[in-house]
Amino acid sequence: MARVGLLVLALALACAAVAVSAAGGAHRHQHRHKHRRGSRRSSARLRLVPAAPDASLADRAHDDRHRHAYISSKLASSSTSSSSHHGRRAAEAEAAAPNPDSSAFAMPLTSGAYTGTGQYFVRLRVGTPAQPFVLVADTGSDLTWVKCRGASSSPAGSSPRVFRPADSRSWAPIPCSSDTCTAFVPFSLANCSSTAKPCAYDYRYKDNSSARGVVGTDSATVALSGGTGNDKKAKLQEVVLGCTTSYDGESFQASDGVLSLGNSNISFASRAAARFGGCFSYCLVDHLAPRNATSYLTFGPPDDDSRGSAAPAAPLPSSRTPLLLDARMAPFYAVTVDAVSVAGEALAIPPAVWDVTMNGGAILDSGTSLTILATPAYNAVVKALSKQLAGVPRVTMDPFEYCYNWTASSTPPAVPKLEVRFAGSARLEPPAKSYVIDAAPGVKCIGLQEGAWPGVSVIGNILQQEHLWEFDLANRWLMFKQSRCAH
Repeated sequence: MARVGLLVLALALACAAVAVSAAGGAHRHQHRHKHRRGSRRSSARLRLVPAAPDASLADRAHDDRHRHAYISSKLASSSTSSSSHHGRRAAEAEAAAPNPDSSAFAMPLTSGAYTGTGQYFVRLRVGTPAQPFVLVADTGSDLTWVKCRGASSSPAGSSPRVFRPADSRSWAPIPCSSDTCTAFVPFSLANCSSTAKPCAYDYRYKDNSSARGVVGTDSATVALSGGTGNDKKAKLQEVVLGCTTSYDGESFQASDGVLSLGNSNISFASRAAARFGGCFSYCLVDHLAPRNATSYLTFGPPDDDSRGSAAPAAPLPSSRTPLLLDARMAPFYAVTVDAVSVAGEALAIPPAVWDVTMNGGAILDSGTSLTILATPAYNAVVKALSKQLAGVPRVTMDPFEYCYNWTASSTPPAVPKLEVRFAGSARLEPPAKSYVIDAAPGVKCIGLQEGAWPGVSVIGNILQQEHLWEFDLANRWLMFKQSRCAH
């Protein structure tokens, strides 16, 4: 099977109005008041499961290059359209702020599925009664969607796990004429022949796969962290959900769809975080960990379980960096990189590489495996790392430029320390295995890829592994700390 190009979307939404055999309903906007932090609230956990240990790194790199092309095109599109949507986005963001008087409850998070891709997965239950799905947890997606059974015949109709909107009492199609459809569903539709028709999408992927369906709202059943008795479960209402009624290609074989964790008014993360403390967090286990090693995606303050058994039961460290929720970067989460050092020496990387206003910048992306650095940064980092490893015999292994026979010496050298310093003096010091990675038995490679310049750099999930990351959307901070993540 071709490796999943899932989430390497080259979105081009068309105006096809796809009929869904579902009970209709008017879409209602939830109006929420400004958030203020109060006492510790209940939080919910989604179990995350790593990619298969035998997943091909070459295939992952191929998928990452496709995804990086999607990210670049998406950001270029956002840059040209941000001014026209800025007022509307700001107004909706205000309305989506959490109500400080609402009860704190967390979404139901279930253990994830194990697949052969370079992604992390969660289980989510949607509909009334609830129907379970395995979805990719993606910080670069703004629309949550699931394979769906609609009026048209499609491969999805034969899947044992497909959403059946007709069986959900809480499903409500979103009209194609609504503000949600025209302003917030990725790429406004070109035509809406009837205001009664549902909002339709046609995603086109870089590997020529596609997903077509309609957008509606439905409930998500949530499992409360710390809940007891009848309080263990609750409903998160009016989750924006894409119902994919037909699809082509092999990009969707590994999961049932996508859980959107991106910076968007319609994403699952923004809607859920608004109800649970204004933040979400995740802790990614080692990407080569066995399938029984699990961690959590948490909405609300991260609790002890989300930190992993080896981490102290203490709050996140005070070191933090601003989270750039810039309309030009949406739906991605951008951060400001001040410097990168190898073996304690700061590298000469032009500041423009990290400057969003100069077509640079850096984002954290859970949907990309290998970290992709714009050419000036890639050249500087790889040169410094390879200089420190010059005494180790080189071997050739696609898709990496620098690979080493680590068993050639009985005492291989220590991997030089890589440090990324963010604005606010927050420092990411990943374990050596996150950037000089095991590529084959006895072979290690500098696990970075080169990205175009000008262009954005992407901190992938391998470099993020074994850290707890908290996205404080309400206060626009990113906080992180080392953690084993797994129990």
